[in-house]
Amino acid sequence: MTEMKYQTKPLDIWNEGKALRQQYYENYAKAHEKGGIRWAGGAWAYSAVPAGLGDDVWSLTGEPYGASVAFNKEFAARCQEAIEAKGFARDLCAYLRNYLGSVVLDEYVFGGKFPKPDFMWTTHICCSHAKWYQIASDLEGGVPYFCIDVSTGLIEDFNERRREYVVNQLLDGIDWLEQTTGRDYDDQKLIQAVYNECEATSLWAEICALNRTIPAPLDEKTMYSLYVFGTIIKHRPEIVDFYRKLRDEVQERVDNKIAAVGNEQRRVITDTQPPWGFLEIFRYLETFGVVSVGSLYTFSLIGAWEVKDDGTWGPRTTPQEQGIDITTRKQALEVLADWTHARPEWQHFYSAQKKSDMMLRIVREWKVDGVMLHYNRGCEGLSLNIAENRLAFKDAGIPVLPFEGNMGDEREFDLERTKKAVDSFLELLGVK
Repeated sequence: MTEMKYQTKPLDIWNEGKALRQQYYENYAKAHEKGGIRWAGGAWAYSAVPAGLGDDVWSLTGEPYGASVAFNKEFAARCQEAIEAKGFARDLCAYLRNYLGSVVLDEYVFGGKFPKPDFMWTTHICCSHAKWYQIASDLEGGVPYFCIDVSTGLIEDFNERRREYVVNQLLDGIDWLEQTTGRDYDDQKLIQAVYNECEATSLWAEICALNRTIPAPLDEKTMYSLYVFGTIIKHRPEIVDFYRKLRDEVQERVDNKIAAVGNEQRRVITDTQPPWGFLEIFRYLETFGVVSVGSLYTFSLIGAWEVKDDGTWGPRTTPQEQGIDITTRKQALEVLADWTHARPEWQHFYSAQKKSDMMLRIVREWKVDGVMLHYNRGCEGLSLNIAENRLAFKDAGIPVLPFEGNMGDEREFDLERTKKAVDSFLELLGVK
């Protein structure tokens, strides 16, 4: 253990975050008991749209749920075996297998039977998203299902015609929601949900931007528990409130040089989802004074960014800050489509160079010494282009550690082998 150079302490808001996350999963499970309705879909679904059906509409987003299953290694193994026994290939999305295995077992990772949704509402950009919920619908007895195609290309190509393609699907989706649920749709609730989503995702980017500071006020393992709110209910006011308070606390840590890792001497980033059952690898790094300050995944899976006047990345200016007054359903959906399709994490589905450029920007602006690339067999979408990214870092003279694993299947991660690879990587970074 190297000598402590900085003061460190836990986040004051930590327990509030834990309670908020637990409440989310309880609200979904108990929605029917309280007269509410529930839907299931991807973390990238347009969650602000079902909000127009009422304040008692609760969701279960599949990727965070799959990660929660993965953290419980024993339950994850049973889920994977159950779905594989039905003929689903082991090289499919690990989140999908964890989620569908949980459905097949009829067990909710947070206790009790798996809560059946009233409808499926999702988007399709990654290779398995549309089929995921179509299969879930079949397994759960024909749950009504609606999917929006959002594979419209790079944001610089997102012209009016492509935006209309998405918006028209969303308009059709609202009609479908009314017919499926028997509820009237409230455009004012939609508009407020859009405002909330834009603010919450911009706030998360602002929080991540504060991690440029030396010492870093947050470490990536902690950030995994904080970004998740943007993947479950980013459109709700309690998430906006939580991120405002978190932003203020992180700013206070910056002002007072309160570090995530008290002996920080080197800074690294990762790229995609971690092996959720083996997050101890981050604590292993920290024993040598190495802090992971984030990743393209952590920053921009839900974070909204833009290039500022000084040429650096910063939180995207919200519609509220721009003085945009949303007054109609279609306008709300147009704002939401423009906001969503600019998400950095969507761009590298279309361009290896784009992903490399974004990660090289993070290396420069966050003062990063090395990069850890997870060759993640559990996610074909976000693992796309990793080999090309490695070459880009090599050409730029940046030390790189590639390691193999799986975000949600412990059978494909070797902890001791990875630690040995980390040891060699740290020597390359000059860490004693």
